[in-house]
Amino acid sequence: MSRRTALPPLNALRAFEAAGRHLTFRAAADELGVTQGAVAQHVRGLEAQLGLRMFLREARGLSLTEEGRGYHAAVSQAFAQLSEATARLRPAPGHVTISVTPTFASKWLIPRLPGFGAAHPEIDLRVMATERVTSFHSDGIDLAVRQGEPPFGASIRADPLFRQEILAVCAPDPAPDPVSGLTPPFGPEALPRLTLLHDTHDLWPRYLREAFPGIRAARARGIRFSQTTLGLDAALAGQGVALASRFLVNRDLAAGRLVQAMEYVLRGRRDFYLLASRSRMSPATAAARDWLLAQADPQ
Repeated sequence: MSRRTALPPLNALRAFEAAGRHLTFRAAADELGVTQGAVAQHVRGLEAQLGLRMFLREARGLSLTEEGRGYHAAVSQAFAQLSEATARLRPAPGHVTISVTPTFASKWLIPRLPGFGAAHPEIDLRVMATERVTSFHSDGIDLAVRQGEPPFGASIRADPLFRQEILAVCAPDPAPDPVSGLTPPFGPEALPRLTLLHDTHDLWPRYLREAFPGIRAARARGIRFSQTTLGLDAALAGQGVALASRFLVNRDLAAGRLVQAMEYVLRGRRDFYLLASRSRMSPATAAARDWLLAQADPQ
């Protein structure tokens, strides 16, 4: 009967694997929740047991030796296999984190959350509303909705969600002063009496050029907001005319809270996509992704 080769301690292998990925003991310690000295001690013990140097200590950090690179690849693969085997024994986590812009969250996603909850009561949906471009790995994001143009990178799966079709919208009974005596749809002659609600996308100049080609329209008054959702709230309150993607205002248009203020529809250059990591997708994430895609623009 042959005896198996004695394996190094598990903690030593974990410290070596983390240090090999980060190439610093400090980052490995932060990941493992131990001190930097503990990681260094585990690695020294591993090197002593194996009789080999795994790392070269250099001024700018660590580098793996030739033996260290080969061993690190095998150890990393072994940990990955253990993680996958363990995950298969456990129920899939029931939470999904989705990153969306504040406007998408308030104007599209939140009104539909009851429908998602009814369809998937087993999923705890966590909404991260930010304009910042997020990282699936470092920010713990499972899904994201962003405007852009493919390709988004080999590691990202991107599915079209909504076309960017920009409408000018206002309240059915706009504020008495700016547009008294006028009813939508407005033409260029109405611009001096309108208040245009701007956001950071600054689409009004392009919209007016394309909506009224060859017409030198008088300058309209304006209010500027840092987010599209604030401009839409101002439009709902009767404070002027805002620009927004059709899918964001469809509910308000159908309910009569908003009306289309001008006939022209501006085709945007960047559509909305549902993004997911190709390398990891839990059953809960897959279910949330399928639900979102079912709401997508059929075009």
